[in-house]
Amino acid sequence: MGKDLKGKECGAGICQRKDRKYAARFLGRDGVRREKHFKTLAEAKNWLADAKYEEKHGLCTANADMSVDEWHTYWMENLICDLAPNTRRNYQERYDKNIRPVIGRMKLGDVKPMHCKIILNRMESCYAGGTIKQAYIAMGTMFRSAVMNDMISRHPMDGVRYTKPVRAADDIKFLTVDEQEAFLKAAKRSHNYRQYALLLETGLRTAELIGLTWDAIDWKKHTLTINKTLEYRHSRGYWRAGPPKTMKSYRTIPLTDKAYEILKSCYDERKTRKQSKMLNETILEYMDRRTGETNYLVMKDLVFINYRTGEPAKNSSYDTHLYKLCDEAGIKRFCMHALRHTYATRAIECGVQPKVLQQLLGHASIKTTMDRYVHVTDDSMVKAVKQFQNGTE
Repeated sequence: MGKDLKGKECGAGICQRKDRKYAARFLGRDGVRREKHFKTLAEAKNWLADAKYEEKHGLCTANADMSVDEWHTYWMENLICDLAPNTRRNYQERYDKNIRPVIGRMKLGDVKPMHCKIILNRMESCYAGGTIKQAYIAMGTMFRSAVMNDMISRHPMDGVRYTKPVRAADDIKFLTVDEQEAFLKAAKRSHNYRQYALLLETGLRTAELIGLTWDAIDWKKHTLTINKTLEYRHSRGYWRAGPPKTMKSYRTIPLTDKAYEILKSCYDERKTRKQSKMLNETILEYMDRRTGETNYLVMKDLVFINYRTGEPAKNSSYDTHLYKLCDEAGIKRFCMHALRHTYATRAIECGVQPKVLQQLLGHASIKTTMDRYVHVTDDSMVKAVKQFQNGTE
């Protein structure tokens, strides 16, 4: 039973030091003594109770002696499990490939700014600026969580910066009006034409398009509801259903006449199309972010499937097919996401308000809409100058 400086008992495992701070300590199951210092007795008691509970139930005991690997595992499994699957996958990939080899075995409390800088420097010669930025964010978020939870007293990335430039927002590919017409002309002869045309009419993300099922369409109201995604996990060889990217990505959007016609033509052909055995037998679970409830994606109800295999088309196969169409149309190659950028650009050119476009695209922030998806084209600048000229004459 420890005592304070006046001789008063503080409780088992707690005593007051000469600097007037209270030291709380206990012996872990691994034989290592855990100790932490606090300004008040109440703080010391609270930490000691929490630490003993975590130790007893096999959870994480807060201390700077644990390795970075141990903290990263706990952080991924318990503290950021509510993040989007793609975000978690990116964090894990950057940790495995770039962060772990340098500091994974180090004690959490021993990591210094120079170690973090070494990680970023080693990436300079073989990684793009955007990938280095991802590593910077993953590492920074992990250590910030450690600081917030009193695992370490100081963020080891204070003052650390990456220097390789990241591709500018206005560098992102979108199609001009002429390129869009040339592309659609070439795509008209392909089996994926309706998918590409629908993206240009709705601005859906690729995973949202792949995960569309018939119940998402309200034929009477001419609307489309986005409440799930579907993607193929190449590293593990299976399809995974999931919630939309963010809470704002849950949305119901009105359909243009062309979008409605595309979906209606797919619906009319649903009974004659080829469907694989896997498609007919597979039902995938996914979580609704809004309620926490488990929902189900019935694969045989998917709107778009590959005409040849009777299974959903993988994300990567769309991009491969796009490259062939671009070559045929005589335009620079682009990926599926460029169609979403193009939709946003056409919308702004047609006078759609940015706040409305934010809702249609399912962005959490209007800044994302403006910075990354809205581009000023040469045609729109010419049109603006003519409007100005007509208004001043």
